[in-house]
Amino acid sequence: MSAKSLQKKNSDSLGLAKIYLIAYNGIQTLGWSYLLLQSVAYFLNRGTLDNYWNEIKYTVLIFQTAALLEVVHAAIKLVPSSVVVVFMQVYSRVFLVLGVLLATDSATVSPGLPLCILAWSITEIIRYAYYAFNLVNVVPQTLLFFRYSTFLVLYPLGITGELLCMYHSLDEILEKKLLTLSMPNKWNFIFNYYNFLVLYMFLYIPLFPYLFGHMLKQRRKMLGGDSKKSK
Repeated sequence: MSAKSLQKKNSDSLGLAKIYLIAYNGIQTLGWSYLLLQSVAYFLNRGTLDNYWNEIKYTVLIFQTAALLEVVHAAIKLVPSSVVVVFMQVYSRVFLVLGVLLATDSATVSPGLPLCILAWSITEIIRYAYYAFNLVNVVPQTLLFFRYSTFLVLYPLGITGELLCMYHSLDEILEKKLLTLSMPNKWNFIFNYYNFLVLYMFLYIPLFPYLFGHMLKQRRKMLGGDSKKSK
């Protein structure tokens, strides 16, 4: 294969990757926008926490689990993101959805759920919209500012919501021994989901400053750099 043919092939691959990423980010922007509208409409119609999860469950499942693709994107260098950071950010939410909200009834009526959905939705609408516009090199300054500023409030809000959901699930997990494996069993293995979840909640103490600090560094890089250029 000639150098010219190889260059054309690489260019075509990059073009397809860009189209895919624009489509992915665009669909995610629409999906999270729909989830936010669902939530607002539900509570404006005097909906209660008792049925809130049933109202939004499938929308959350589709668009939150789809975020696992972002770990793949980082792993295959489709995007210049750290695999470790992306995995940590995505895993906490997917775990909450699959391991807590789907596993228990008590977590779904926790006041932490609407906090999570509010924080997640606004964050993801801004984030995915930013990525989509960035791929075509047209990022409004307002969107850039929101992308690297709203996390200051929304990230702690989302973390609080996640912890509240897990906290409200603990009694049910302990009482029903959910996802718990006791001896004797053919695998000779013990797993106590209650203890695991308590330990997992304590891991938020060191992990939150790390992830929040990463975002602060990104904020200084993106907004600080822009301010310097404008001088």
